[in-house]
Amino acid sequence: MKECSKSLSRRLHDSNFLNKYFCGHGVDIGGLPDPLILYKEFFPKLESVRTWDLEDGDAQFMESLDDNSIDFIHSSHCLEHVNDPYEGLKNWLRVIKPGGHIIVTLPDEDLYEQGVFPSTFNKDHKNTFSINKTNSWSPKSVNVLNLISSLGDMADLKKIELIDYTYRYSLPRYDHTLTPVGESAIEFIIRKRFPEELETKGLLRSKEQPDHEIKVHLNQYTDDMKNMKESNQSGPPFTNSKDINN
Repeated sequence: MKECSKSLSRRLHDSNFLNKYFCGHGVDIGGLPDPLILYKEFFPKLESVRTWDLEDGDAQFMESLDDNSIDFIHSSHCLEHVNDPYEGLKNWLRVIKPGGHIIVTLPDEDLYEQGVFPSTFNKDHKNTFSINKTNSWSPKSVNVLNLISSLGDMADLKKIELIDYTYRYSLPRYDHTLTPVGESAIEFIIRKRFPEELETKGLLRSKEQPDHEIKVHLNQYTDDMKNMKESNQSGPPFTNSKDINN
């Protein structure tokens, strides 16, 4: 219930959501009835976001979207409803531009399904998910790290996290997402690499010099370090254990 809304507070405390992830023109896959567009004004670099749901087409294929056509994808609790999450995530990566991001939350199998599949709490779930289990109780368990690795070098994993800040482990088996605050999720963020990064095996640096003021300050850091080393050549670091004098 309202999983996108629940995420708002913690995301506003992460500057990457403000400056990197929710930037430009995006698609919110499975956004109804709690779409990201409700909170557009909180993310100053978000120009537009299209809410994509059943009437727009199968999220596994995203057939109406061209390759490299959007800046970001947001998906809150949709991938578990897709028949083949491997093909689904591959197509989500296909449609975003190089440098763009995929932001996904989905239920963690131990926090949400809690040992029972098919899911007690949502019969439409096609799979369960763990961050990196090698042995699961679920016959339909998907290892998220393996899922992301299947995308190849084009996918740059920026973040993966178990979202259990408001999960109450002291309770007996219960759907924690029914409460106004409870999250039982995994969140991961992928950046689509630029072709040049693949050629350099991941290295990407700007070839343009910064403006005058930035160069002056960055060079001062370098000069300060050089001067500090030259002024203390007789005293190797972390060797002075004399008593401290005020």
